[in-house]
Amino acid sequence: MIDVTSTTQMDVRPEPLLSARSVRKSYGGVEVLKGVSLTVDAGQVMCLLGPSGSGKSTFLRCINHLERIDGGRISVNGELVGYVQRQDRIFEMNPREVARQRRGIGMVFQRFNLFPHMTALENITAAPIGIRKVGKQKARDRGMELLDRVGLVKLAHSYPAQMSGGQQQRVAIARALAMDPKLLLFDEPTSALDPELVGDVLDVMRTLAADGMTMVVVTHEVGFARGAADVVVFMDAGVVVEAGPPSSVLDNPQSPRTRAFLESVM
Repeated sequence: MIDVTSTTQMDVRPEPLLSARSVRKSYGGVEVLKGVSLTVDAGQVMCLLGPSGSGKSTFLRCINHLERIDGGRISVNGELVGYVQRQDRIFEMNPREVARQRRGIGMVFQRFNLFPHMTALENITAAPIGIRKVGKQKARDRGMELLDRVGLVKLAHSYPAQMSGGQQQRVAIARALAMDPKLLLFDEPTSALDPELVGDVLDVMRTLAADGMTMVVVTHEVGFARGAADVVVFMDAGVVVEAGPPSSVLDNPQSPRTRAFLESVM
């Protein structure tokens, strides 16, 4: 006799951690996102490539409701982001509920946004202590673990002004990890760095990818996308032009727009 229950369970594909369906966003009548649909499974790394103005960063900011969407829907871990559905209508969440959701979605920006009056360790522990009400000693212990993970234990008591840009960005990554996010977003994390500092930041991101962190990365670093991404997405003019494994999109692009972009950055 065939065990139908177990067979069915094996065949059911788990829901993606991130699901975006027909996402639209406009500014002053200019449509920046024109129906973007993407999914990211737990443990996957997705890299978004494309020219400036293609909508990549806007899409990233929509994922954690830093920008309100004008159409479609975004879900993380099965929960609508920024909105709640009641019967057949969708209502925006209140700021407190949005803040609760953001605890599970970490974000690393182009600019490091560290508090200048706080040390590296204090920057990392501020949110766990203030928002999650983690005990100070437990937060400090976790903070030191994260500083060790990004290779900066020796700078635990240094201030941002005493660090290089690459060191500040690694502290920013540790700060995002301190909230134990389900999903980590990177908005061109190396674009503000001097070329010689880029490698250390990308090494940390590669380690996170290897450890199974679910990540969506807006980047122009094609080498990183080739080595770390499970899925590469090329966006242009607010639409997804092409998406697939790195070996497909980067080595054998089907769209002339993708080919032209890669030729300009490689």
